Amino acid sequence: MAPKIIVIAGPTASGKTALSIALAKRFGGEVVSADSMQIYRRMDIGTAKPALEEREGIPHHMMDVAEPDEAFSVARYVELASRCVDDILSRGKLPIVAGGTGLYIDSLLSGRTFAPFPTSGWRERLQERAKSEGITVLMEELRRIDPEAAERLHLHDEKRIIRALEVWHETGKTISRHNRETKAVPPRYQGCRIGLNFEKRADLWRRIDRRVDEMMAQGLLDEVKALLRGGIDPKCTAMQAIGYKELADAARGLAPVEQAVEEIKLRTRQYAKRQVTWFRRNGEMQWYLWSSEPDFRRALQFATEKIEESGIG
Repeated sequence: MAPKIIVIAGPTASGKTALSIALAKRFGGEVVSADSMQIYRRMDIGTAKPALEEREGIPHHMMDVAEPDEAFSVARYVELASRCVDDILSRGKLPIVAGGTGLYIDSLLSGRTFAPFPTSGWRERLQERAKSEGITVLMEELRRIDPEAAERLHLHDEKRIIRALEVWHETGKTISRHNRETKAVPPRYQGCRIGLNFEKRADLWRRIDRRVDEMMAQGLLDEVKALLRGGIDPKCTAMQAIGYKELADAARGLAPVEQAVEEIKLRTRQYAKRQVTWFRRNGEMQWYLWSSEPDFRRALQFATEKIEESGIG
């Protein structure tokens, strides 16, 4: 049987960090972050990374494991995070996976493997062919090799068309077959999933706006400027994160700071909606909905009951 772990998920600003720490103290656990931006060093304020004193002595894993200009993937997350989870379990502790990146959480629990990254230059050759011959030619090639994948993809999705073809050339196996084989594998971990959200969307929106204002007061603009001074390319993936992209533009004089702050609030609300949509698709998620403000005492009681019902504790 797959080892049992706890998952605390939900949209940004929904209280995941505080509840995960409270549960770790109650159950003798350690927290494993499932946040696609907290992995980066020197990106602390804008990612809402809990400071050492906020962690209350609870070990936190999968934070500060990559440089901002370093390529990072869900495959690498699963590789590193599963090592953390296995180590926590081996020491008789309870892993508590907490975060808002649904793909990271689902991939970690399923134990999903990923097709190898190219090593012999196929990606570059296919990219050159897309430029010289057009993506339509590559799509026709994919239809012959893997009609199932071609049916799922749109001509505008050049990146995934190339990815499907490179997997075929690298492994001799279609990406559709690889995905089917992966889904057939039993899950690596059994998660007791607790979801946090607000009863009324307006309350979450207010909490998000307040958090952005607090980040600005804590020095988010200075954090962004320090990254730019340190040579981080404003176009790299990490700097496209909400908060960093807008303030990088402001720091370079491309937009007023006040306008950037309002854009951060808007984009964060939009992101929160997408997070909720993702997590609601999972029927195993047990939701605790806050009223106007979080009540962690009641949430801790709710989560404790669900965890004990699942056989943990």
